[in-house]
Amino acid sequence: MKRKAKKEKRSQRQKRQTNLATTATASGSAAGATATGSANSSAPVWVLDDLYDGQGFFDYFTFYNYKDPTNGLVQYVTADDAFGSKLAYVTKDNKIIMKADNETVLENGQPRKSVRIETNKAYTGGLFILDMERGPYGCGVWPAFWTTNANWPQNGEIDIYEGVHLSTNNQMTWHTSPGCNLKVPAGFTGYVNVRRSKSTDCNALINNNEGCAVTDQSYSSSGATLKNIGGGVFAMKWDTTGISVWFFPRAVIPDDILNFTPDPTQWGQPQAHLSPDGCDIVQHFQEHKIIFNITFCGDWAGMTYLTSGCPGTCNDQIANPANINAIWVINSLRTYTNSDLQAGVLNAGTSWRSGKNLLWGVVASLLVTFFGGWL
Repeated sequence: MKRKAKKEKRSQRQKRQTNLATTATASGSAAGATATGSANSSAPVWVLDDLYDGQGFFDYFTFYNYKDPTNGLVQYVTADDAFGSKLAYVTKDNKIIMKADNETVLENGQPRKSVRIETNKAYTGGLFILDMERGPYGCGVWPAFWTTNANWPQNGEIDIYEGVHLSTNNQMTWHTSPGCNLKVPAGFTGYVNVRRSKSTDCNALINNNEGCAVTDQSYSSSGATLKNIGGGVFAMKWDTTGISVWFFPRAVIPDDILNFTPDPTQWGQPQAHLSPDGCDIVQHFQEHKIIFNITFCGDWAGMTYLTSGCPGTCNDQIANPANINAIWVINSLRTYTNSDLQAGVLNAGTSWRSGKNLLWGVVASLLVTFFGGWL
């Protein structure tokens, strides 16, 4: 019965993705036609690639249950443990919940159970859109929504949403092998605010792995204030023009995102941008999996605890479950591709994989046109 239910759920998911791709392709094509002759006429059309949402969200992720590479005071749990102890679940209204244990009293220095998941699929380039209502925060808490590869740092790391303690400003960071630098100024609205070296060198092997970090100027892009405004959308575009990150509060999410027809050319300056002028994007970023995690103390939250304004020590804080309110509440994660992207390679030409997705979307659109919305 479980196998049959899972098969039916996957079939429903695939049908929903087909419908959404149809809408995206049809609308995107119309938008492209309107823009003919305009400055954006050559902009690529982004077509839905993967939709992570609803009751099947966790089917496409692997639970990481090994030692935390950032030396956090955390015990990442298996899928069975996460579901059994309600550290990961989907609500009846399709909210994806991931959280840390907030019931167990610990000894000082004992790790707290928490969740880290990563997509089964790897991506080289794309448009990634996360709709979330809140992220984890609190004294000693260190959450992140990011992408990386097991061959770290050679294949790079992109931190899209990250912060520690009670920060209300999101930090976006790149960590790479030597030879990648953040160009400043480079057409983004955030400010470079690295913790110690004040360097724009993204090299993870120097400066205690600070990478090159940009902080969002918005005081509602993280922490309690993000929760208070109902969250919003974080978008990351990764192609040969660079890697950009935007944040849109709930009240001002662009219509093209809501309608599954994203057009980054209409979004204005990003909060952060890594330009190919200072970093060879193709060389430094390859085959990333998407990751969500909640850790505690460790290399960042632990090192900055004394200046965080939080009480006591980081270890003491984490030992008391009354202090833990670290929760992800996510509506959806979507990935998009276009004709300039190829699996495993960033390419300025048309690729088989992206061409297949575009053709699939066009075919679906034609089916709707001729069969009256049968899909």
